[in-house]
Amino acid sequence: MMWNTHLRRCPEFLAGDHTRLRELLHPGKAPLKLGYSLAHGFLDPGRQSLWHRLQSSEVYYFIAGRGVMLVEEESSTVEAGSVIYVPPGAKQSLLNNGQDRIEFLCLVDPGWTPECEAIVE
Repeated sequence: MMWNTHLRRCPEFLAGDHTRLRELLHPGKAPLKLGYSLAHGFLDPGRQSLWHRLQSSEVYYFIAGRGVMLVEEESSTVEAGSVIYVPPGAKQSLLNNGQDRIEFLCLVDPGWTPECEAIVE
């Protein structure tokens, strides 16, 4: 069975790390046989997400904007087309030091739940 949704049909919420997200696919919110979740997110200029850890692995795909992804003691400049893998349990934060909002897709495997995330500020 095909599943069809659209970004504007997915409610926006403020995530625990203070990025704004819309869950596009989530195994607990739709009748889908998925082991992962997929969210669309953004972070406004001059903002930094709170330092946090997930028990799950994450893959970020950056659609727009420029910034710095911080994972443990490493940092990497990100822009449209950048892909970042964050291993389970790694401390992470996203900094928008550009002029435009950062827009990204985030795949979390296994699927994100509030219990798998810890803020470590």
